[in-house]
Amino acid sequence: MEFIELILINKLDGVILKYPHQENVDGTVCITGHHLILSSRKEGVHELWLLHKNIDSIEKKENKPSSGATQGGSLFLKCKDLRIFQLDIGSTNELHLVAQTLENLSSLQDPNLFYPFFYRHMHPIVENGYTLYSIEGEFTKVLATEEWRISRVNHNYTVCSSYGKAVVVPKNIDDETIAAAATFRQGGRFPVLSYRHNNGAVLMRAGQPLYGPKHRRCRPDEAILNAVVALGTKGIIYDLRSSNSISQQQSKGGGTESNSNYSQWKIYNRSMDDVDNQQQLLDNYSKLIEACNDREISSDKWLSKLESCGWPESVRNSLHTACIVAQHIHQKAEPVLLHGTRGEDATLLVCSLVQIILNPDCRTIRGLQALVEREWVQAGHPFGARHRCGPHGAGAARAAPTFLLFLDCVRQFLEQFPCSFEYRQAFLITLFEHSYASQFGTFLCDTEQERESRGVYEQTTSIWSWLNQPDELPRHINPLYDPTPTVIWPSVAPMSFVIWEELYLRWLVEQHTEEREEQYRVIRSREQQLRAQAQQLRRELMDLARQYYAPAKRDPICDK
Repeated sequence: MEFIELILINKLDGVILKYPHQENVDGTVCITGHHLILSSRKEGVHELWLLHKNIDSIEKKENKPSSGATQGGSLFLKCKDLRIFQLDIGSTNELHLVAQTLENLSSLQDPNLFYPFFYRHMHPIVENGYTLYSIEGEFTKVLATEEWRISRVNHNYTVCSSYGKAVVVPKNIDDETIAAAATFRQGGRFPVLSYRHNNGAVLMRAGQPLYGPKHRRCRPDEAILNAVVALGTKGIIYDLRSSNSISQQQSKGGGTESNSNYSQWKIYNRSMDDVDNQQQLLDNYSKLIEACNDREISSDKWLSKLESCGWPESVRNSLHTACIVAQHIHQKAEPVLLHGTRGEDATLLVCSLVQIILNPDCRTIRGLQALVEREWVQAGHPFGARHRCGPHGAGAARAAPTFLLFLDCVRQFLEQFPCSFEYRQAFLITLFEHSYASQFGTFLCDTEQERESRGVYEQTTSIWSWLNQPDELPRHINPLYDPTPTVIWPSVAPMSFVIWEELYLRWLVEQHTEEREEQYRVIRSREQQLRAQAQQLRRELMDLARQYYAPAKRDPICDK
């Protein structure tokens, strides 16, 4: 298919762009295979280059008829980076042609037609981001312990289509056992190593066991898990679903591990259904953006609407779950296995947050890059989400913002530990933007198998190659960075949550109306009060914990 078949109109003069905080621009629109370009003849006005992939929805509004005929109208382009553009077009026919052209180009589903395959980086590539964070390099210390090895049982992606070619598994488990265990896990996602702490405790992840109503057993799967449990101790399995969700999955052939078959493990439920349920998470996110864009609501009602949208609760729940898992690993040196249903959303989210809590390296720029590459890109998070969603305009489901939820959680860390992270918010916002629409190929497709088959690694540029350039990297460095070599424990109290206004409100905060300015003053004042209360409460809780646990040497980990 050629782009020319989809472009019904490629140039139009006299289009007026209306955009918050900016003067109206009267200019010319050009539509290419990948961009909408609006330029003005007026000096000093920057061109607008908008990737079609960035367009989330298109709304048409025709002007009311005048003298028996309609006179053009407006296109409202809602973008994935939360911008909203209004294009005023004088002719009704041209309005429809532009709208249909943008619908055609923004709803393309073949990744090989996306911009990364046509983009050519203008500067020499110093580092190839696609080979920068290999499994061998990332797990060098782990492999030196003689307890773990790299398995290439999945070298042709037949054992698990969503895993990479190489995974880290217990050294005494052979590939035949791994292949057999994969048949027992959702999507073939058998247990693999995610992180090894400095005390030897490990974090593993997998898909749900295909336990089913007949209580199926899989001894190879049990062997993999038992291989990481020391003699006389027990491991911890956290199923990140509610009991109700597990029961529903059991009727479909899934379920959770049984206590009788996994006697060396304690099995707990930690419900994160609001994250693993992609539609619910998407609904919560949509309500969040709706609240942020509501310009008529009062400050008090806005805060109430923000809390009721469900997004802040998902952030707190994610952080709380990560803290509980990190406690098992750090304080009790217990191995932990995490899984939900497929193991591609909540599982990856919690695994990533646990490592930020425990591993100081993940608080550096390159450490976060490696974490994203290892726990999201290579681990099979469906950034392309083509098996979940279709074109937005077609009424199909859209991709869940799980990766954005992860970035929001990291933003909460930055708020509470402003000197412990080498990167600043701008780095997180950059990752957010490029995960949805980019000239780089890192976030293309759903799996390593698909990226390899489509030539992503050979024909596109990695975002890490660009971010690590000497002239780009300084923009993302935190000038207050003072490394914290120890574990950090975030507060998960409700008053500790901070709205990520630098992202969600960045296109709104410059509205120069007295009501809006007063609203933000009230919000900021209230946030500062809540933050102070949270810090005081945290100090009091730490004092109580020391008094309660120290004398009796009680276990501080919440098992419920």
